This record gives sequence, structure tokens and C-alpha cells, in this order.
Amino acid sequence: MKKVYVKNIVARDRITAPFLVRDKMIGMAKNGKPYMTLKLMDCSGEVEGRIWDRVDEFSAMFDRDDFVQVSGKASVYMGKMQLVIQELSRLDESDIELADFLPVSSRPVDEMIGEFKAVIDRLEDPNLKQLMKLFLSDAAFMSSYTRAPAAKAMHHVCLGGLLEHSLAVASLAADICQRYPDLNRDLLIVGALLHDVGKVTELRYQRSFEYTDAGKLLGHIVIGVEMVEEKIRQLGSFPMELTIHLKHLLLSHHGQYEYGSPKRPKTMEAVILNFLDDLDSKINGVRTHIDREPDSESAWTRYHKHYDRYFFKGIQLTAPSGKADQQQGESNAISPGPVSGKPRSSFSNTLGEQLKSKDFNLLAGDNQEKNDE
Repeated sequence: MKKVYVKNIVARDRITAPFLVRDKMIGMAKNGKPYMTLKLMDCSGEVEGRIWDRVDEFSAMFDRDDFVQVSGKASVYMGKMQLVIQELSRLDESDIELADFLPVSSRPVDEMIGEFKAVIDRLEDPNLKQLMKLFLSDAAFMSSYTRAPAAKAMHHVCLGGLLEHSLAVASLAADICQRYPDLNRDLLIVGALLHDVGKVTELRYQRSFEYTDAGKLLGHIVIGVEMVEEKIRQLGSFPMELTIHLKHLLLSHHGQYEYGSPKRPKTMEAVILNFLDDLDSKINGVRTHIDREPDSESAWTRYHKHYDRYFFKGIQLTAPSGKADQQQGESNAISPGPVSGKPRSSFSNTLGEQLKSKDFNLLAGDNQEKNDE
């Protein structure tokens, strides 16, 4: 049993503990001596390791994705915990418990499986219900679906992350169907449960989270559509129109061609799935980024490369005494909508993406039509 976890490391502690090497890089210091930077991980998080001496000797002992026993001193450098390593040795996999080293969803797997079954039981469309029961009865699929991460790096990067994310999107879909009852609720929920299903094959998650050859060559969208098609063929009598609409949800859930989506959303259910998937993934991604710096006293996070910004960690605001319940009631009673007539800007990642939608041709007409494909 591993006794020292990343989340428990405190500055000036002397640490002797096993870790999984997520990354290994060798650089050259200004004095011409080599040094090594390691990304060490366990199920509670990551910590950077630095080796300043005996670099060549230690480097020959292990590779990326190996387990190592390290001894060193913990310190905080630029708001980030770091281990300065003096001793290191490679560990055999038989000497460790894999569950101690890969991050795991905060939600228990049994609880999520129970919710997954309950969502399927509430489906009213007999064809979609039968399709999901076919996935549920596939033991090999469920073993992967309940273990896979939802992504390699951006969001829900943990064992069970795919199921956690899929259930969250399905729950958001159920909520929005209450506000817009004309939607095809069952189609949207099944699309939410299956939109990332191809990631059970796209990603490798035995030691670290990496793309498989199939993931690099095909991608989870194509793989997912093939998996759905295979199950539908087993059913034999699945309606063709329903098949097309379900496949469209998977093919369009990334929203735009530049984000890897083979098709753009062209049904209301597809539009909503795209936004809900994006919403849940961004919330998890930003929260994870904020939680990575428990030792920093700054009110701001480090720069987030993908989102091209720093995030304010915030403070907990408490409503004046006696007004909290009143404010909560008012917030529930008010219909959500835009504050003004201007639509909110999208949560785009870079200034360049925001400028894409701007028309800088001052001579162009106001009503130019854009062809869809």
C-alpha cells in the first residue's frame, strides 16, 4: 500500500515513495551540466521532479511509464510543488497496486453504473431502450466504458472519467428537456450517453493516458459510429430514420469542422448536445486547473495554455443573514435568459478564434449569405 500521495506532500518534507513516471525530459543547465525533469503521478495528482546530479546514471534505469521509487526533498517553486530527487530506482509492476497511481473519478463506479441503468430504465422509446440494454449487457464494453478516461489531458482525465462525463451530459440533457418539452428527450439522452463511446478504443489507460493506434488513425467519433452501427445490426429491426439521427448526434457533437467534427449540428438535439458536451467538459477542465495549485497563495491560477488565460480562484461569497433563502427562491423563480438584447459571446479559446466571426470588409454588404457546405 502506497503511504505518501502527491496531495499530502508538504514543503520541506523529505519524501521516499513510489510514483508513476508520466513524462521524462533531459535538459542542459547554463553551466553545461545536464538535468532531468520528471512528471511524477499517483491517483491523487502530479508533482514535478528535478534531478540535478547523476543524471546519466539515473536516466539509464527507467523510461516513461515506468514505476520508480524516489527519495528527495519537497519545495515550492513559483507556487508549484516540486521534488528535488537525490535517489531513484526502478520498480517492477508486481510490486505495486495500479489503483494507487492513476487518478480515479471522485464518484464510485458502482454508483455511476446504478445511475446508468436507471437512465436506461426511464427511456420510453423501445428501440433506443433496447439499443442501450444491448450495450449494458456487453460485459467487455462495460468494463472499458466504466474505466476509460474522457480525454487524455483536457477534462475528466481519470479512470471512470468517460462514464462520469457521459452521465453529467445526460443529466443536463434531461434538465433542458424539461424547459423545452418539444425535444426528442430519449434521442438526446442516448446521444449524450454514447457521444464519446469511441473513447473506449481511442485511448489507452493501463498505465498512463495515451492515444492508441486506432485512436490516432480513426478518432473516437468514427469509432463510436461504428460501435453504434454494430449494435444496431444485432437488433435487426432498428428504424432507419432513428439510426440516421442518432449517428448525426455522434458525428456533429464537436460542433465545428476545425474541432474535428465531420458534420456540424443540424437538428435541435444535435445543437444542444454540442453545447452541453462543451459546457460539462469546460467546467471540469477549469475546476481541475484551479485544483492543481493547492500550495499557491495567489488568487489567480497559472496560465492555461488551451484556454489562453489565467483563472481567478475566487472567494466564497455569503449572502447577508436572512436573505440567502429569499435570494435562492428569486433565482429559481426568474426565467433564465439574456440580460440584454445582445447575445453572450462564446467561450472561445483564443483571440484568433474570436476574430474569426468578425467581418473586417468595410465595403461588404450587411446581408451576405454564407453557404452551408
